[in-house]
Amino acid sequence: MAEAGEESPHLDRKEQRQAAAGAPIGALVIHEIVRDQGEEELERSFSGLAWSGIAAGLSIGFSFLAQATLQARLPDTSWRPLVSGFGYSIGFLIVILGRQQLFTETTLTAVIPTLTRRNLGTVLLTLRVWVIVLIANIAATWIFAAIAAQRSIFPAPTMQAMEQLSAITMKGPFWHTMITGGLAGWLIGLMVWLLPAANASRAPIIILLTYVIAICQFPHIIAGSVEAAFGVLAGHASVDDYLFGFLVPTFLGNVAGGTILAALLNHAPLAGELRDRNGGA
Repeated sequence: MAEAGEESPHLDRKEQRQAAAGAPIGALVIHEIVRDQGEEELERSFSGLAWSGIAAGLSIGFSFLAQATLQARLPDTSWRPLVSGFGYSIGFLIVILGRQQLFTETTLTAVIPTLTRRNLGTVLLTLRVWVIVLIANIAATWIFAAIAAQRSIFPAPTMQAMEQLSAITMKGPFWHTMITGGLAGWLIGLMVWLLPAANASRAPIIILLTYVIAICQFPHIIAGSVEAAFGVLAGHASVDDYLFGFLVPTFLGNVAGGTILAALLNHAPLAGELRDRNGGA
């Protein structure tokens, strides 16, 4: 195989270093970056996971608020959701760039050590991360929703927009919510794999992928929980609507799309190479 890139005989030492720096990160390197992040999640204490999960649940509420505020300020036209959808990205930017624990994002990284080591101990540690983060996230979304539901805090047009967004979150049948939730989980999962090589493009990638989730109305278990909980607390929906019209189908879809499909499809092609480099173990 002809030598090229950093091995090119046509480059001096300085130019070879520049070529090495400009080379794209390989799939195996990305895998190991994500796995390293997952190992960190598995080793975190209960309080560390819980408090970070609460912070993420509160932060993601700004996706709901920013989207509703934009929608309230725009004319009622067919293109309004295409603009207000950018507000949905705000909470994800805060959570992901701030390294807070968000179910479907940081919990996906915890799956990779399980797929790599495949032992009961790692599986139990992964489930521990899932349960703690999910409960903390959901509890915090209800806190944010309870604040947002107070009539004296936000302007009437913003409240009306929040009511509209909340209704959309719980309007679909069970199977539709589960399938579209799978697509949301897939996009979040893919984002996890894109970010290690993104460098300065991290923010645009987060914005674009979460923007797609917003304009396509794909439900996300945590961001959508703020909207659905708001509907319940504002008196426009019941707890049953929250549980079976949103939470259960969205959870199943997000898990299938993000933590299973995206993880397996990105891990499986590298499994053989990982075993070979690990001496066949």
